[in-house]
Amino acid sequence: MTRRNFLAISFGAALGVLGAAASAHAQTNEADFFKGKTIRMIVGFSPGGGYDVYARMIAPYIAQRLGGTVVVENMPGAGSMAAMNNVFAAEPDGLRMMLAHGTASGLAQITDAPTVRFQLSNFSHLGTVGSNPYIWLVHNDAAEKTPADFVKSGRTINWAASGPLDGMSDGAQITCAGIKLTCKVVMGYKGSNDAALAVTRKEMDAVFVNDTSANNYVRSNDLRAVANMSRQRSEFFKNVPTVFEAVKLTSEEEWLFDFHSTLHALGRILIAPPNMAPARLNFIRGAVKDALTDPKLIAEGEKSQRQVNFTDAEKTIEAVRRVINDLTPAQKKKIQALLSAK
Repeated sequence: MTRRNFLAISFGAALGVLGAAASAHAQTNEADFFKGKTIRMIVGFSPGGGYDVYARMIAPYIAQRLGGTVVVENMPGAGSMAAMNNVFAAEPDGLRMMLAHGTASGLAQITDAPTVRFQLSNFSHLGTVGSNPYIWLVHNDAAEKTPADFVKSGRTINWAASGPLDGMSDGAQITCAGIKLTCKVVMGYKGSNDAALAVTRKEMDAVFVNDTSANNYVRSNDLRAVANMSRQRSEFFKNVPTVFEAVKLTSEEEWLFDFHSTLHALGRILIAPPNMAPARLNFIRGAVKDALTDPKLIAEGEKSQRQVNFTDAEKTIEAVRRVINDLTPAQKKKIQALLSAK
């Protein structure tokens, strides 16, 4: 080995050691910052709902990794958009995060809702807590057994929903457009429980809910699953076909269902204010990843049927950009038209 090569290798090794030392020092500084601090986890809905319950389940695990106290704070209003706006404008000091309804937020942005004062892709993303495929449910006594049966029937299908972008309503509109059903979305129900009960009472024909909720309704009510509305297999409905298997779709129709299922996979995302210092953001992301992949938390979630299937920040950001930033004007216009056709 020549002297020049030896010096080059030695210099490179020294830089590596210095880089590792600097990284360790930065991590120590961030850990010191959070020690004894209170971190607020915002939930844009009232206490007792699904997002509130999830937040209170994961908060202690994240607190343990950050070294501070994570307090869940409910901030309902405008379908969680008030809380989204609040967090978007907050100080990016690492002391505030939000368990956000990424699906509703994305749809509100796509439809240019007047309540939106944020860009979903510009938040400091921490990862996705979990996502579930959505299931099309009907009453057990419904004459139609498959999506194709509903198409052939030609009748108007009444879907229960609470609001225009609640998951149930937009899911129904996408389903009806994707397989060319005649539909009417009836809003005003207080939530998925109330909507499912309307189908049980035969006031409504169908409801569109995630598979965890669907499993509860199927086990305790007179409802059954018609189709899984995404490519992701359901843990609870393994033998229920996906819409891609149940109906012959055009490439445009496949795009529509893929778009919607990707958007729904953003259902429970953890976000923080934009423009956070890189070292602090990396520290929080590491703490969140460690917490949400903790076997104890996963087991706790499974026991209460609140699955935690962590997706890291990079993949979450990629999904956000794919369904919001990368939409062509024509695609955005089509989605807006579908979701306004109540």
